[in-house]
Amino acid sequence: MVQARSFKHCKSCGGVVRYQVPAGDNRERATCTVCASVHYENPVAVVGTVPVWNEKVLLCRRNIEPRYGLWTLPAGFLELGETTEEGAVRETIEEAGAHIEMQGLYTVLNVVRAGQVHMFYRASLLDTEFDPGPESMEVQLFTESGIPWGEIAFQTVRDTLVRYFEDRRHGRFAVYCADSG
Repeated sequence: MVQARSFKHCKSCGGVVRYQVPAGDNRERATCTVCASVHYENPVAVVGTVPVWNEKVLLCRRNIEPRYGLWTLPAGFLELGETTEEGAVRETIEEAGAHIEMQGLYTVLNVVRAGQVHMFYRASLLDTEFDPGPESMEVQLFTESGIPWGEIAFQTVRDTLVRYFEDRRHGRFAVYCADSG
C-alpha cells in the first residue's frame, strides 16, 4: 500500500517536509526539515444513515461534486467534536431535512484507496416531511425495486443498500464490516 503524500510544507512552521521514517516509528511520515515536526495522515470518517419509512429507503440526489446528480444515502464527513452517531444524524438533517430515530450502527466500510472509513447507521423516519439542504437537489423514498441502481453515487452506498435489503428479507440485522470501493 502506497501512503498518500499530501504534505509539502509543515503546518507548524511552513518549512519543507520530507517523507522519512521517524525514530521509533515503522513507516514514512511527513517530517519537517526545519522544526522536525512529524505530521500524520490518517483516514477520514464519513458517516450517514439508511433512513427507512415502511418498505422504502430515503435517498438524496447529489447537488455537489463528486458524483453530481447521482443518488446517495444522506452522509458526509464527521466533524470534530461529534460522535459518529451525532454526525450521522446531522448529515441526515442537513442533506434531507429528515427527522429520524437511530437504530444502531449497520455498516463499517473501508475505502482504503480514498483514505476513508464509511459508517452507516440504520434509522427510522419519524415522518415523510423532508426539506433537502443545498447539497441535495431532491430527496425521494424508494422501494428496493425502484432504486435507480445504475445511478448510485458511491460503492459504499450500493454495498450498504444491497446488504440492507438482504438482511430485511431475512428479518435480522447485524453490523457488517468490509472493504469497499
